[in-house]
Amino acid sequence: MTDLTKTLLITTFLFVLSGREICANVQDDFPVIKGAFFGQKPPSIVPKIFAPGIVSINGRFEGAITFSPDTTEMYFTVKNDGHPSAIHYSKRVNDIWSPIKVANFTKGQFAQEMHPFTSPDGKRIYFTAVSADFSYTKTWYVDRAMGSWGKAKMLNSPLNDDKVFFANHAKNDSLYFYNISKSGTYYASNNDENFSKINRVELGMQYHHAFIAPSRDYLIVVGKHETASRNDNDLYVTFKEPDGSWANPINLGPEINTSVNEKSPSVTHDGKYLFFSRDQANEENGRANIYWISTQIIHKLKPNNK
Repeated sequence: MTDLTKTLLITTFLFVLSGREICANVQDDFPVIKGAFFGQKPPSIVPKIFAPGIVSINGRFEGAITFSPDTTEMYFTVKNDGHPSAIHYSKRVNDIWSPIKVANFTKGQFAQEMHPFTSPDGKRIYFTAVSADFSYTKTWYVDRAMGSWGKAKMLNSPLNDDKVFFANHAKNDSLYFYNISKSGTYYASNNDENFSKINRVELGMQYHHAFIAPSRDYLIVVGKHETASRNDNDLYVTFKEPDGSWANPINLGPEINTSVNEKSPSVTHDGKYLFFSRDQANEENGRANIYWISTQIIHKLKPNNK
């Protein structure tokens, strides 16, 4: 064995050992977190930043968070400057949450993965797969198999004939999504497993990123602030009418909406909490943290006759 070969072997060994030590330190430094919803104290009708410094980290974007119905799994989108969007996750085993990792459902097939939303039965995650140049934006999913997630697949539905994202659905209800190609919110009826019947939600082009509530009687949507002089996005609620149509969206008010962008809404499977992203103050490039609030703020806006 030459001296050069020995040097390379020793260098490689030290590199691997160093990597293991780094991984061990990351594991050791991660705090012990117990309890539902990542161990966070539930909010009232005043929004709270979610898991500051662990999930919500300044200097990057976090959003589109979802929990499994039993709250033992958490998935959310992360976007760092200069890096593609990726789905991060943590699992609660024996009531202790694991260190946060990248999911990589498509195994590198697509440059970006975002907008993970668990199904009401916890057996599927819908997400958006995106190519590096954004020419491909489709709804994909993974199904649970033997306690883990199976191979990622594109949803075999005509909704994927266009560029789409932000697919989510409530129990026994349709799959709601935003059609980028047609600039509108749509839903695909669950009359078959392929969601073959596509319908438009008549909300107007200015509303997007619609999330269907578990109760199926309201949608949370994103839209421009009502004041013409402002250009930031707010969250709105639209309640289902007796005839199945959707009422005019109502601004969720100053408790939630500020002078910066609010976006990426989702409601927990138990219907108790609304999650959303809010731009970080004095930041650019879409950096945002995750907030949550009791859905009582939504129920207060529901007309008495509905």
